Amino acid sequence: MPYGQIGCNLLLIESGSAMDMRRRSLLAVVCGVAVASIYAAQPVLEPMGRDLGVPAELTGWIVAIGQIGYLAGLVLLVPLGDVVDRRRLIAVHLALTAVGMILTALASAAWVAFAGLAVAGVFAVVVQTTVAYAASVSPPAERGRNIGVVTSGVVVGILGARVVTGALAEVWGWRSVYAVLAVLALGLAALVLVVLPSEERPGRRAVVSLGELFGQRVFLTRGLIAFFLFASFGTLWSGLSLPLTDTPWHLSESQIGLLGIAGLAGALGAARAGRWADSGRAAPVTGLALTLLILSWAAIAQLPWSMGLLIAGIVVLDFAVQAVHVSNQQLLTAAHPDRTSGVIGGYMVFYSLGSALGAAATTAVFTAHGWVGSSLLGAGFAACALAVWAFDRRRPLSGANLRSESPELRHR
Repeated sequence: MPYGQIGCNLLLIESGSAMDMRRRSLLAVVCGVAVASIYAAQPVLEPMGRDLGVPAELTGWIVAIGQIGYLAGLVLLVPLGDVVDRRRLIAVHLALTAVGMILTALASAAWVAFAGLAVAGVFAVVVQTTVAYAASVSPPAERGRNIGVVTSGVVVGILGARVVTGALAEVWGWRSVYAVLAVLALGLAALVLVVLPSEERPGRRAVVSLGELFGQRVFLTRGLIAFFLFASFGTLWSGLSLPLTDTPWHLSESQIGLLGIAGLAGALGAARAGRWADSGRAAPVTGLALTLLILSWAAIAQLPWSMGLLIAGIVVLDFAVQAVHVSNQQLLTAAHPDRTSGVIGGYMVFYSLGSALGAAATTAVFTAHGWVGSSLLGAGFAACALAVWAFDRRRPLSGANLRSESPELRHR
């Protein structure tokens, strides 16, 4: 057994339970608040842009600037978790995210708000540091389960932000959203230092480079699956409001936001995927979930005629996406237990690029071919992810990969 794993096991014994329900819940809330800082602007783009003097055709940049900052943080900040104490890193990043939220809430000009959103986006990558922390302090038999619970906070943040932001903005205005997020982030930063144990540092870790990771088959395969997976996810959630505001539904923004609850139900149902991954079933779970993802689009395509089928499709889609996402991260952290931050940061680059592709493509396709075209696009992305998975399953692992990957990966 590697000395790093021995040190981790000793830490778990000394602390009793490094990842009990209280700590898992705290980490899930950290993820939810951090990711909400990026997506909170979506339901309030119109009043936010009007108040800040941003032209209507440029309001998309209010969300885009946070996404750009997030991508920069994935590359520049997340790998630091492999060389410093992640517990302190989480607290610092939460505090700096709060600074960005405060700047945004107090902004009197567009450039100040953009600066605040950029800062918040860069440090919102605390999500990936948090997932890496959960993986590093978990015993191997519980790693997937803990990642599943913690990652559920991301889904709550993305989908829940649509519901809560609209309600807050309606009562106190859009600035109240960022003020509340700032207070939550500061409070969580303090809790992290008090509640979470420090990580055992058996030796100096190396920051893993993206170039090195691309030479690892498990990373490349799971990254490509994530790319197409979140392109399909982005196709739905970035394009859904377009047909719902049109005939025959004519829904308001707050009504559309309530559909996030359906997605939340499906995604939280997939939290068990971590336990399946722990038992060595990550590969078949991935294949089954991707098949369900394709089938979900058959129901989602019925949006112009049936709201019930749309809701059912959303539940299945978010279940499938979360199940694959958790399985991916469990496999990657098992393959690189001493470099979990760098590996997860690199993996999330695929996530960001896929989400951006889905968001950009769905509006163009909807304009040209309607919701049926967008549904075929989403199903096509899902089919590409399934094809990557199937191709990888048919290829034998090379000797180099066998040496670099964990035992559970050798028997997938």
